[in-house]
Amino acid sequence: MDDDVYQQRQDQSVTVTFPLVGERAEVLGLTGVNALAWTTTPWTLPTNAALAVGPGIEYSVIPSVQGPQEYLLATDTIGAYLKELGYESVTEAVQARRLRVDGAQLDGVQYDRIWDFYEDRPGMENAWRILVADYVETGEGTGIVHQAPAYGEDDQVVCAAAGIPVVLSLDDGGRFLPQVAPVAGLLWSDANPELIKLLRSDGRLFQVKSYEHSYPHCWRCRNPLIYKAVSSWFVRVTELKDRMLELNQQITWVPENVKDGQFGKWLENARDWSVSRNRFWGSPIPVWRSDDPAYPRVDVYGSLAELERDFGRLPRNDDGEVDLHRPFVDELTRPNPDDPTGASTMRRIEDVFDVWFDSGSMPYAQVHYPFENREWFDSHNPADFIVEYIGQTRGWFYLMHVLATALFDRPAFSNVISHGIVLGNDGQKMSKSLRNYPDVSEVFDRDGADAMRWFLMSSSVIRGGNLVVTEEGIRGGVRELLLPLWSTYYFFTLYANTAGPGGYRAARRTDSTNVLDRYLLAKTRELLEQVTEHLDALDSPFAALALRDFAEVLTNWYVRRSRDRFWDGTDRDAFDTLSTVLETVCRVAAPLLPLVTEEIWRGLTGGRSVHLTDWPDAAEFPSDPELVRTMDRVREIASAGNALRKARRLRVRLPLAKATVVSTDGDALAAFGDILRDELNLKEVAFAPLGESSLGEWGITRRLGVNARALGPRIGREVQRVIQAAKSGDWAQEGDAVTAGGVALEPGEYELELQAADADQAIAFLPGGGFIVLDTAVTPELEAEGLARDVVRAVQQARKDAGLEVGDRIALVLVGDEAVVAAIEAHRELVAGETLATALDVAIGAAGSVTVGENRTVQITVTRA
Repeated sequence: MDDDVYQQRQDQSVTVTFPLVGERAEVLGLTGVNALAWTTTPWTLPTNAALAVGPGIEYSVIPSVQGPQEYLLATDTIGAYLKELGYESVTEAVQARRLRVDGAQLDGVQYDRIWDFYEDRPGMENAWRILVADYVETGEGTGIVHQAPAYGEDDQVVCAAAGIPVVLSLDDGGRFLPQVAPVAGLLWSDANPELIKLLRSDGRLFQVKSYEHSYPHCWRCRNPLIYKAVSSWFVRVTELKDRMLELNQQITWVPENVKDGQFGKWLENARDWSVSRNRFWGSPIPVWRSDDPAYPRVDVYGSLAELERDFGRLPRNDDGEVDLHRPFVDELTRPNPDDPTGASTMRRIEDVFDVWFDSGSMPYAQVHYPFENREWFDSHNPADFIVEYIGQTRGWFYLMHVLATALFDRPAFSNVISHGIVLGNDGQKMSKSLRNYPDVSEVFDRDGADAMRWFLMSSSVIRGGNLVVTEEGIRGGVRELLLPLWSTYYFFTLYANTAGPGGYRAARRTDSTNVLDRYLLAKTRELLEQVTEHLDALDSPFAALALRDFAEVLTNWYVRRSRDRFWDGTDRDAFDTLSTVLETVCRVAAPLLPLVTEEIWRGLTGGRSVHLTDWPDAAEFPSDPELVRTMDRVREIASAGNALRKARRLRVRLPLAKATVVSTDGDALAAFGDILRDELNLKEVAFAPLGESSLGEWGITRRLGVNARALGPRIGREVQRVIQAAKSGDWAQEGDAVTAGGVALEPGEYELELQAADADQAIAFLPGGGFIVLDTAVTPELEAEGLARDVVRAVQQARKDAGLEVGDRIALVLVGDEAVVAAIEAHRELVAGETLATALDVAIGAAGSVTVGENRTVQITVTRA
């Protein structure tokens, strides 16, 4: 069931000789030849019943160099036995070959059995011969497979077709039965060394080697498991298979490929389901059977009423309570009605149900259907939604589908998320026993439960990918949405509470005419449409992506660009718009961030719970695709301009003279020139049309940079030729495609750089086409203004450190060197206005403790006015 039940294990593999005998061997010229069979489970050899060969595999008879013995094995496997055969090479061994035979010709050839433990067992007269089986391969071993039908599925199928019975050598505890005297009482795994010794002493051991392989282990105790045939009760799933495949088409799967992929393929290969287990604990199978084969009878019960009808009472535990579990249910017996002698008794079979039968019955068992809640079940089944990890395509999902098909002829669920595997920080499946994941309590205390939920719901694990849980990944969700959402709420309440006596109580409105409000409202409409579509499709990662992108718009664009409107405290449009959007975002984000959105929503509305409200209607918000498209373009230009600033190490508060946007949409962008000018801290923003000669007109050349580390693994040594082609100008760009030296380059394998003739110009391509030219020359006047703005920032921090309220007026004293004082005096009105200083004293003095500008300092004294 679990993907980690297979672990690497080292065992002794043995290759055993099987001398061929009988008429068929004589006809083929194989009498006395030793067939070689390889196995990694020597403990199964006491029940060897046959050998299997592949019908199309070529086998060779190779004489031993050391003596008269000859050996039969697949030609392709000779190389693994050169030492034992005495040859230096495969070629030499093949040249010495006496006989070549196809696997199909070996059908029915008899051999001398290894031991006589089960020679008298009924049905074994058909045993100890070679059988042909399609599953045999030559990748490992000799191409001849030892068959023990009690301990291998393929073995049992092949031997059953040949009339060979299943013979058990182990008891229910995995210990050898008395029939295998040399190892009687030994655990299967402990018997291997003794059996290998016995093979060696009997002259039947050809090779023994240590072998590491993937082997099944118990998921709970991690002990190795064995495959062992047991008597079982089955559900005839094969009779339901076609209908199960049809009903699967009615289910919406996420990821979609699971429907006809992992789940669909599992259905196509469905086998009858063994539903019984020979255990004490579990749900007893309600089947009673006669204890006398001479008078056979089987009764199957479906209710307590039927039990009480036939047995005259119900099973009760020591407290007198009705209890259907063992041992109480086993106490119910009655005379066999079909036995006229009255001597035989109807007794419950000892088996209990496979626990997956209980799990598969969950949809109806949870409401005690069909004895109660019939109407409820009929109106609530199939379930609307179910979620579990991808392995349940072979478990819970599958078995609910089996039972729903058999009982109701409909699916058990309509929509399902089959997510990937959640891995610990070591890359292994997350395990409570291994403790390979961050402490959940610490995560909740430090980051909050919503951070963990967001981490999971926004990840690719929802689409079937695996997810490594790390503390950094969880904290990433805090940065992506939790902090931006909370900081916006804090910003709103901070200014709303100080906007006049008693604060400002915002109204729900979507009719503001302010361009930033209109943009935010239109983006909110898009958010609602996107998140609704994605969640309807059970795609929470895409819904999370839409919310994450919106948070960037909300905090790093709208709030930042609108800060002055809130500072004033009188702009009702700003307060109402932000309040409306925040309340709406809380509702749409509630499924992904249930706790944080609850706190914010209740703070905004005073309501009972965000989870009891209706899903927001996108139609309430204005649609303005043109505005959204243009403002998104403005944001792209601002981002490119700020990246140029950062590359030239020009701090944000330092004003620059000019930026020119060269594009095809200059007319539309011009209306937002003031926003761009303010965002990039520019004195002027100009717009110019984009044409074929625009780069040349601006003295700009393009340079292709090749990422050899990314390109090299794909094209090998050719990467050097591509680099030379890029340097010599032998490259071209058509649309989004770039070729160099005739080689098409993929994203990430190259970078297009713009170089300007004027060193004071910084240039960058724009994502939507065109480019921006930023004048980075800094004059003394610009430097002075930038210094004054740095002082404003330092004073704002001093206000905060002094515990002042947002609206408090102050008396401000600033002391600095001549350059700092000159900058402050030149922009005295700016400094006083931005810091709410009703009195501003400036003096030249010793160095202060606060750094401003380029390594200058200022001393700040703030008092409430």
